Amino acid sequence: MKIWMMIFLFVPTPFWPMDATLLPGDSLIIVNKQTNELAWIDQGKIKLRTTVATGKRKDWTPEGLFTVTVKAKNPYYRKLNIPGGSSNNPLGSRWIGFDAKGTDGRTYGLHGTNQPNSIGRYVSEGCVRLDKEPLEFLYDQILINTKILVTNSSLSFEQLAQSQGVL
Repeated sequence: MKIWMMIFLFVPTPFWPMDATLLPGDSLIIVNKQTNELAWIDQGKIKLRTTVATGKRKDWTPEGLFTVTVKAKNPYYRKLNIPGGSSNNPLGSRWIGFDAKGTDGRTYGLHGTNQPNSIGRYVSEGCVRLDKEPLEFLYDQILINTKILVTNSSLSFEQLAQSQGVL
């Protein structure tokens, strides 16, 4: 019996590490506020890299590891009562909401814009804006519960992905 216990404790298993949030190959979206860029890593490869817009102030776009909780096509803009699909809707064609600051995915998110010249700048009220084509590609590829890391870092996307365990 003791020998089996020793083997169990010291032989690596496919279930290690038991408490890991992310594992090699998992899907991860990374937003780097320092460069205003986004990368989507999946199956150990960067599958999308694009420029984004983030918060006007550094603290407006929250930093941390979050979870995608909501996806919506042609999202309704509650703040100004603008229907989805309208050309004056600032959310664009897609919403990918995540649970930052204890919210339910309807406050912070990745979304499109009706101001494409804002991409690459610090202009939002906390969300992450993307051009239509990369946003719709990402929307179609990711699932609810995909992790999203928002950071302000000088590290490369590869280094950030390694730090989260997906590479």
